Amino acid sequence: MRVHLGSDHAGLELKDHLMTWLVDNGFEPVDHGPFVYDAVDDYPVFCLRAGEGVAADRAEGLDSFGVVIGGSGNGEQMAANKVEGIRCALVWSEETAVLAREHNDANVVSVGGRMHSVEDMTRFVEVFLSTPFSADERHVRRIGQLSTYDQSGELPPLPESALRGSAGA
Repeated sequence: MRVHLGSDHAGLELKDHLMTWLVDNGFEPVDHGPFVYDAVDDYPVFCLRAGEGVAADRAEGLDSFGVVIGGSGNGEQMAANKVEGIRCALVWSEETAVLAREHNDANVVSVGGRMHSVEDMTRFVEVFLSTPFSADERHVRRIGQLSTYDQSGELPPLPESALRGSAGA
């Protein structure tokens, strides 16, 4: 399985560690940078490329995922989510890694290099990559609503319960 990686300077150490870990565990990592430490680099440069790599692979039918890494992981998640077809989840525990895959079918994970130890973050990535999407109808429906909104800009219809308002309570 191919795994695209992108980070900023705050995630460089973890990214470099993950490159080795991924190879050692049978994955095919693709490094989108950065390649050297630069305290003023810009995460969108690298995280957008990682997202584009995942999207391109998936468009070709390949089983591909991504990992984006920064100080907190927030900006990196936002950048990756700008790429069409990417669902990037910010993960801070094994449970959030599992839920990102099982419920949201996330194809990119974002982690904060200043938030956890290298060992913990490696474990979050491992859990993320090894957890399948549940394909439960409710999760498929929700992801479909997001995809439709991405393509059309049209909001999903309100459920009956929201149309009743407080009068129905």
